[in-house]
Amino acid sequence: MRMKLHYLVMMIIIPIYGIEVCPFIEKINPIEVYLTIASLLFVGYLVRSVFWEKSVTKLSLTKQVSRMFTIDISVFVFIGLLFTLYNFVVNEFPLSSGFKVMVGLIAMGLFASADSALALEKVIAHKVKQDELDLTLSNNYFPLTSKLALYSGVFLVLIVGVFTLLVIKDLDWLVSVEHEVALEDARISILKEFSFVLIVTFLESLNIVLSFSRNLNMFLKRENDVLIRVTSGFYNVQVPVSSNDEFGVMATHTNEMIKQIRERTDELHRTRDTTILTLASLAETRDNETGAHILRTQRYVKALAMHLKSHPKFSNELDDGTIDLLYKSAPLHDIGKVGIPDAILLKPGKLTDEEFEIMKQHATIGADALKVAEEELGSNSFLRLARTISLTHHEKWNGSGYPAGLCGDEIPVSGRLMALADVYDALITKRVYKPAFSHEKAMSIIHEGRGTHFDPDIVDALDAIEDQFISIANEFSDARYELKTSQVA
Repeated sequence: MRMKLHYLVMMIIIPIYGIEVCPFIEKINPIEVYLTIASLLFVGYLVRSVFWEKSVTKLSLTKQVSRMFTIDISVFVFIGLLFTLYNFVVNEFPLSSGFKVMVGLIAMGLFASADSALALEKVIAHKVKQDELDLTLSNNYFPLTSKLALYSGVFLVLIVGVFTLLVIKDLDWLVSVEHEVALEDARISILKEFSFVLIVTFLESLNIVLSFSRNLNMFLKRENDVLIRVTSGFYNVQVPVSSNDEFGVMATHTNEMIKQIRERTDELHRTRDTTILTLASLAETRDNETGAHILRTQRYVKALAMHLKSHPKFSNELDDGTIDLLYKSAPLHDIGKVGIPDAILLKPGKLTDEEFEIMKQHATIGADALKVAEEELGSNSFLRLARTISLTHHEKWNGSGYPAGLCGDEIPVSGRLMALADVYDALITKRVYKPAFSHEKAMSIIHEGRGTHFDPDIVDALDAIEDQFISIANEFSDARYELKTSQVA
């Protein structure tokens, strides 16, 4: 459509230009000039359409833009030669007359060809992105800086050439009509000619600048959008490789960089998860709880967090990334038990007050150990949440918990979630000091602790998803865990 518009505009402008710069054409009937140029342009457009269907569309997307530009500019040169030959044979004009028109035609054709190439480049870029394609880049692509230098140089030469032809024609005209036309009328006539050419070249140049800027902005925006997402932690993105130039090379290397970051990040995550399970298993070997307790509690925490992430009170803290870290860090909530003496940790009966004071130290022991690791890995590591959970999961809503006696919203959300998950699992499973309670009994005890032991909103969340808790408890029961463990062994 853009090229059709260019051809229609040229059918209007080129005849006017030809009449203005060539005194021979000026003597011909204007209708004949218009019909001749319009006919040649129509034939040129048909030739272009044939080449588009037969040649350009069958090429790879990488080569289509350069091939289309070559065809377009060649067609305009061909039209200029035909017009020169026509006037030379039919009207017996000198070849220099046709050359003047050819300069203007090629100048307009270069504007049209460049604009059409930029439009095609944009279409290809959208197709590549929509269909998730990647162009195969060639090693000898034409650099963008060289394109700009070449286009600018050619445009300047042609524009200077057009204005030079106008000056020559007007000087000859002034000499020939020196005593026939008033100086003021001659000045107005020349000014109109120069204004006409200046307006046309300005508008065409502005159109090229806007077209190029549009494409440049598109490529840069795609690159920047992907880099912004990568810096935000999203590595499943890539920049469409949609042009055979520096932007295509930049996109290719950006995608390779993202791929390597993704692979290394996945490796770090696997290392992190393995480290968590290893540390949790270490604590598990010294406790009277089974490994299934770890699997159940981390899933309870995740289920509660997923339900609460849309709650106004929790939405700022429970995004998807944080919930994933909660899930991964939850197994470390009792890591501090490795520092508790066996006589207390494994005691089958009720602990004395002195023994319980020692047992309560496991929260601080675990947090201190994780703090050392966190300082080595950085404050943004997953260990930050693990330390918080270890330190605060025995705090109570009314401030009667330990080790710091925090109350209400002073207790981190991660600690409040873990507190409920840990107590629920302790209630429904058999321990050496108690039998397993039913789900209903456990829920009754938790309701009694609503607003004293537990955050009321988190208890309400448990009420809403208690079927998920039942399902998790059944799927990861101690009996099934022991069976799977024995089968692996």
